[in-house]
Amino acid sequence: MVLVDVEQVKKLASGFREELLAMSTDIHDHPELRFEEERASTQLSDFLARNGFEVTRGVAGMPTAFTGIRRIGNGDGPQIAVFAEFDALAGIGHACGHNIIATAGVGGAVLAARYLESHDGVNGSVVCLGSPGEEGGGGKIKMIDAGLLDGIDAAIMIHPAGDDEVVRPNLGRLSLEVEFQGRASHAASAPEMGLNALDASTIFLVSIGLLRQQLKSDSRVHAIVLEGGDAVNVIPERTRLRVFVRSSDWEYLQDRLLVAVHQCAEGAAMASGTKAVVRETAPAYQSMRSNTVIASMCHDVFLQVGRNPADPAVGAASASSAGSTDMGNVSRVVPAIHPYIGIGSGIPGHTREFEAAAGGEAGMQGVLDGAVILGATAAELVMDGALLSVAKAEFAREAVL
Repeated sequence: MVLVDVEQVKKLASGFREELLAMSTDIHDHPELRFEEERASTQLSDFLARNGFEVTRGVAGMPTAFTGIRRIGNGDGPQIAVFAEFDALAGIGHACGHNIIATAGVGGAVLAARYLESHDGVNGSVVCLGSPGEEGGGGKIKMIDAGLLDGIDAAIMIHPAGDDEVVRPNLGRLSLEVEFQGRASHAASAPEMGLNALDASTIFLVSIGLLRQQLKSDSRVHAIVLEGGDAVNVIPERTRLRVFVRSSDWEYLQDRLLVAVHQCAEGAAMASGTKAVVRETAPAYQSMRSNTVIASMCHDVFLQVGRNPADPAVGAASASSAGSTDMGNVSRVVPAIHPYIGIGSGIPGHTREFEAAAGGEAGMQGVLDGAVILGATAAELVMDGALLSVAKAEFAREAVL
């Protein structure tokens, strides 16, 4: 049962519908990589400022990060955070739909504030956190480390996907760079004098491929070659690979997968006579711990918006559809949810087809519905003290497991 009048939230959204859609389209058509999202960050934070939010830019040491705070009544009440992501993927633009996340996020924050202000006696705060660099940079983790979630009672966001899902499993992730150091030599006249770092990379990739048979089914190890040599007639003396290692089990990720990747690198170096250097290049992403109390309430909001996701009480979708997100780290600090809003049934993320959908009609509907869902959910968390207390109690129990 939702106390918030979702129909009223929908009516409030009509006041800036075209503005939200124009922002989403512009961000989609001008993709910016992690920590370079100047155009998107400016538009989103300006939108919040025009709607009465106290905006601070360049927070947590990130020029494109921002916070927007709107205090309701005397402000002495629940503080609910709504996250907005806005970075794109290299080479494939907004194929993860962060233009939708961004505009639904700021729109939802404004809707929550407007709805709450239309009711007497309500006190609290709506906080919008513009978090850059989700695609590998861990912007939310930097915000956590900077103390920007201190005092926050719950955090929410919404992500586009093929279908509507309030709860979906996410995988923890380690981001690695593997470097092999060899010795250059003429590849035709003196190949015996070289130590081939590209051979080491090849052995490493084959080792990873063979390793997969012995891993848990939800584990993922995947890599790309960043540097493979400079000239075909020179034995490569240095190669570099970027590797993601994922699992829903944090201990297994650290104790088994990370160790195994190191062993594959060391074995490849030994076989080729080179040296391996493995380093972590970004903050580790933890698996998402969705708060079932907030998720159940949000499910009701989805239904009232006219969407029909699976009941989160029945269980989440298969981990085979899971990716990774720094919202997982947020979920270990405060009660949080990371629902998905459908923009094209059966279309997987990080594809050309999903990039097109994110900028198309279904993506635009995702912005509008997503803003209403976030606005109603945030308002409910401010107004329903009993619900928030139960959600926080569940979070406390989960934290000690």
